[in-house]
Amino acid sequence: MGRYTGPVCRLCRRMGTKLFLKGERCFTPRCAVEKRRAPPGGQTREGAGRRRISEHGMQLREKQKARYIYGSLEAQFRNDVSEATRLKGSTGQRLLELQERRLDNVVYRLGFADSRGQARQLVGHGHLKVNGRSVNIPSLTLKAGDTVSWEERSTRGGYYKTMLESLPKRPVPQWLTLDREAVSGKVVAMPAPSDIDTSIDTRPIVEYYSRR
Repeated sequence: MGRYTGPVCRLCRRMGTKLFLKGERCFTPRCAVEKRRAPPGGQTREGAGRRRISEHGMQLREKQKARYIYGSLEAQFRNDVSEATRLKGSTGQRLLELQERRLDNVVYRLGFADSRGQARQLVGHGHLKVNGRSVNIPSLTLKAGDTVSWEERSTRGGYYKTMLESLPKRPVPQWLTLDREAVSGKVVAMPAPSDIDTSIDTRPIVEYYSRR
């Protein structure tokens, strides 16, 4: 299954929750989910037209929600689930840690991009470096001690200058540090459960893959 390329607001409406795929717009009243919750006339649509979903359907839905949030391809996500089962501790927590440590997510968490999708483009176009080396793989898993910085040529572009004016756009989680002067970030620890603000229930995801 490839990456979804249609209107991202449709995914939020389908899941019935914010996936934060549209950058800063997701934090404003223009968000498609907010409009759906409060339509003209004041009549709420919460629960309207809802059908009972089977257990398998709930598992699939949660898996898809996690993939949409982090932008993982199916094969990548399945491999991350397999890796999480081999690690010590809660499989669900380890899975979220792996998603958080994706390079594109780290770029987003540092405030270098408005959304994970934009971060994915920045990495894919070769604008960022890891430990001083050029990288164009958004799904690269970072580890403690890794540093993310900008390619010198990219610092001369218009996007970089605009990004600097509002850096950081959001609080940087404690497992990362942001050097505003050097405009670089570093992974200093593994993400703790309190650092992960996504509304993902990992139990159905683990159950979904355990049956396959």
